[in-house]
Amino acid sequence: MKEEQRFGIMKKYVNWVLDIVLGALALLILIFMIRQLIDIGTFINKPMTPKNLSIVMQEVVAFFMLFEFIMMVIRYIQEGHHIPIRYLILICITAILRQLMVLHGDAVQTLLLSVSILSLVIVLFVLNLSGNKSYVGFKPHTDDRQEIK
Repeated sequence: MKEEQRFGIMKKYVNWVLDIVLGALALLILIFMIRQLIDIGTFINKPMTPKNLSIVMQEVVAFFMLFEFIMMVIRYIQEGHHIPIRYLILICITAILRQLMVLHGDAVQTLLLSVSILSLVIVLFVLNLSGNKSYVGFKPHTDDRQEIK
């Protein structure tokens, strides 16, 4: 058996195991998301005090973080075990925006977070101008063995 064939077979099994582990991780995250929804519902039914409002905001932020993890796992599997750089940059932008929504009291921190968002948007713009196709998104895989007509 050629070295390349052995590597291909090993890669196939590793990807298969990786898909199973990521599926289990996604199910575990779904369980925690359901728990977060129950916690949010519990706090919403209580009288809204500043402390309860803060707790609800923290729970909502935690819920969306779990949602992003699930979306990243799904995207990783869809892209053939690869995450496009554009998707990672968008995740960073949403994480910074979430931070900006929760901690918006300090003017210097707000300015720095805004500058970081601007720099990430500029990176996306440069990627778009460069014509780099690795960030475009989901592309269906084609079989290289298809007959040419």
